[in-house]
Amino acid sequence: MTETKSVGYWGSVWRKFKKDRLAFSALIVILLLLFVAVFESMLAGNKPIVLKYEGHLYFPVLFRYSEFFGTDFKELRGKLGPGDFAVFPPVRYSPTENDLNSILNPPSGEHPFGTDDRGRDVLARMIYGARISLSIGFIAVGISAVIGIMLGGIAGYYGGTTDFIVSRLFEVMMTFPVFFLILTILAFRDPSIYNIMIVIGATSWTGVARLIRGEFLKLRKFEYVEAAVALGGNDFRVMMKHMLPNALAPVLVDSTFGIAGAILVESGLSFLGFGVPPPDPSWGDVLSQSQRYVDFAWWLVLFPGAAIFLTVTAFNLLGEGFRNAIDPKFTGN
Repeated sequence: MTETKSVGYWGSVWRKFKKDRLAFSALIVILLLLFVAVFESMLAGNKPIVLKYEGHLYFPVLFRYSEFFGTDFKELRGKLGPGDFAVFPPVRYSPTENDLNSILNPPSGEHPFGTDDRGRDVLARMIYGARISLSIGFIAVGISAVIGIMLGGIAGYYGGTTDFIVSRLFEVMMTFPVFFLILTILAFRDPSIYNIMIVIGATSWTGVARLIRGEFLKLRKFEYVEAAVALGGNDFRVMMKHMLPNALAPVLVDSTFGIAGAILVESGLSFLGFGVPPPDPSWGDVLSQSQRYVDFAWWLVLFPGAAIFLTVTAFNLLGEGFRNAIDPKFTGN
C-alpha cells in the first residue's frame, strides 16, 4: 500500500503557482533582477574583481586598500608584471564615471546601451539602478506592511469603537492622492533614498490594513482563537501567533503589487527631480535626461523605460499568479 505524502498548504500553493507559466516566468525575471542588484559591483565598475599585483592578491570590489587610494585601475593594467593579472567586471565603467569625449554616444561595442549627457555608461547606471529601485520597492512595502498589519490588526481584533475610529483613519488617508501627498512631504525633506523609502511606505499602508482588518474580523470568531483567549493568552500573543499567520496570504499578494507600485512611484519622482539625489543612479533619473534629447538620444528612453515596464509587469504578474494560487476556487489549466 502506497502512502500519499501531504504537501501541505504552501506546497499546494506552489504546485498551483508553477502551472501559471506567465507568473512563473515573472518569478524568474524577478530573481534575475535580484541577482543583478546583489552583484552589481561585480557586473559593472572600474575596479577589478580580483587583482594580483606584485605577488599579492587583492579584491578591490569587496575591500578598500590604502595602497590603491587614488589609483586608476585602468591605467594599472598596463603596469602588471609577469604573473600578475586583473579580472574586471563585464561592464568596465562606473555608473558615476564621466567621459566628456563620449557624450551622448549611441549604443556600440564599447557602450552597449550608449552614454548619457555626461558621458556616463548607461548600462552601468541601469545595473546600479536595479539595486536602488528594488531596495525602495521592498523596504517601502515592508514599512507599509508593518503599519498596515498593526492598525488593521487592532481594528479587526477589538472591533466596536476601536474599529470605527481606526477605519475612519483609513478613509482619511485614502482621500489623499498618494503621489501628490508624497511630493508634498518630500518638498519639505532633504532628498535621500531613505526619505523616499519612508515616505512611500508611510503613505501606502491602507490596502494592507483593510485586508488584515477583514481577515481578523473573520478569524476572531473561530473556535481556536476563542480557545486561546479563554486559556489566558494576552491580546498581542493571540494576534501575532494565532491570527496573523492565517491572515498573511492576501497580504503577501498585495505586497507584490505594492512593490511594483513603489518602483513606479520612485521612477516618477526621479523623473520629476524629487527622487534619488545624484550621483546615485536611478532608472527614473536616466529616463528624465531623455526629455532634452528625445529627438535623437532614443536609447535614453528605450532602456530605462523597458526596465521599468518589465519590472513592474513582472511583479504584477507574480502577484496575480500568487493570488490565483491561494484562491481555492482556482484550479489552474
